Amino acid sequence: MLRLATDEDFNNRIVRGLLRRQPDLDILRVQDAGLAGRDDEEVLAWAAREGRILITHDVTTMKQTAYDRIAAGLPMPGVFELSQDVSIGRALDEILLLVLCSDQVEWAEQVRFLPLK
Repeated sequence: MLRLATDEDFNNRIVRGLLRRQPDLDILRVQDAGLAGRDDEEVLAWAAREGRILITHDVTTMKQTAYDRIAAGLPMPGVFELSQDVSIGRALDEILLLVLCSDQVEWAEQVRFLPLK
C-alpha cells in the first residue's frame, strides 16, 4: 500500500473520506508532522525522507518544485496533483485506486495530475 502525505492546503474532507473507506491507509498531513507554514522545498524534502507520495491541490508551484528536485538528482517519491474542482467522491475513487493497485516505486520521480485519463 502506498505511503501518502497531504500538503497544508489539501482538502481535509478528502483525507477523512479516504480514512473512512480505507481505515488502514498510511496517510499523514504535513501539519500533523510539524511542517505547517513550510515552503514546497521543505515539504518535498520531508516527504522524500519519509518515503511518502505527496498529494496536493497546488498545481502551480509544487509541480515545478518536484521537477527541480528530480533535475537536481534529489530523491522525490512522487506527487499527485488534484484539482480543487474534482468532486470529493471522484477524488476518493482516484486516490484509492492508486493506493490499492500500484506500488510505491512506480511513482518515484513522477508528477501525476488526477484524475488520470
